[in-house]
Formats: sequence, C-alpha cells, structure tokens
Amino acid sequence: MPKKARSYLGRLAGATDQLLKGEAIEQFAAICYRKVGDNLVEILLITSRDSGRWIIPKGWPIAKLAPHQVAEREAWEEAGVKGKARKRPFGFYTYIKTLANGERVPSVVQVHLLQADKIDEKFPEEKQRNSRWLPPLEAAALVHEPELKSLLGKVERAVVRPPKA
Repeated sequence: MPKKARSYLGRLAGATDQLLKGEAIEQFAAICYRKVGDNLVEILLITSRDSGRWIIPKGWPIAKLAPHQVAEREAWEEAGVKGKARKRPFGFYTYIKTLANGERVPSVVQVHLLQADKIDEKFPEEKQRNSRWLPPLEAAALVHEPELKSLLGKVERAVVRPPKA
C-alpha cells in the first residue's frame, strides 16, 4: 500500500472513537459528471481552497434544503456547474476536516450524482479554485480519500448503464 494511503488511513483510524460516538460532522457533496459520446463519462474535480488538493464540490447542511439540493448549490458555487442532483445518495465517504480554528474532526460526506447541464464561467468561487474534467479512473487516482476513489470508479457504470428500477 502506498505511503500516502497508509498515512491517510492512519489519520482516519485515529478518529474511530469520534465516529462511533456520533461526533462526526456531516457534509453533502456532488459528483458532477457529463457524458462524452454514448458510453463515456467525465467527472469534474476541483481544488480545495486551502491545500489545493483535488476534491469534489461539497459543503455544510443548509436550513430548508434537502441534501441533494445542497449538493446542487455547492456544485454551482464552487465549480459553476448547474444541473439536477439525484435525490438518492450515490454513497458516502469519510475524511478528516480541519476547521477554521485548527480543530480536526471526522466528516461523513453524503454524495449525490449530478449531471452537468450547464457550466457557468462566472460563479462565486471561480478565482479560488481550479477544475478539471477527467475520466473516472483518472479522477479517482487524484483524490486522497479511499472511499471517494471507490465512488468515482463506479460512476461510469451507474450513469451509462443505470440499474433497472
């Protein structure tokens, strides 16, 4: 296992007590995707404002908005992407969030798939982030969180050949 993965998993393991006691914070995120041709998909990654690492748009709960609506808002604010997020979560991942006061707490992120219908050039955080559209496996290779890597690897199958309801 690569050294980065071990150190990431080690940090997450250190938060096990907090996770089991329900002391994790909750966030909502969007995996923004667009279809390329009939059976290919690209996923949008953005950089975090602090460390510049590759992530997906995510944010805090917002009063009176459902989780998938929060994901839609974050996609627009952080990446200029407009589209409808699926109501049903695509999955979850955990990571260690560093708060403004320096405290590090585990965060459980509920992830929603969002098909990009439009991409605005002007959006609230345009000068604070970079973005890249990538095939799912390339996107997965750039993110640090193992559970998010797994989710990104499953996107193409979920949107090109969606399961029958």
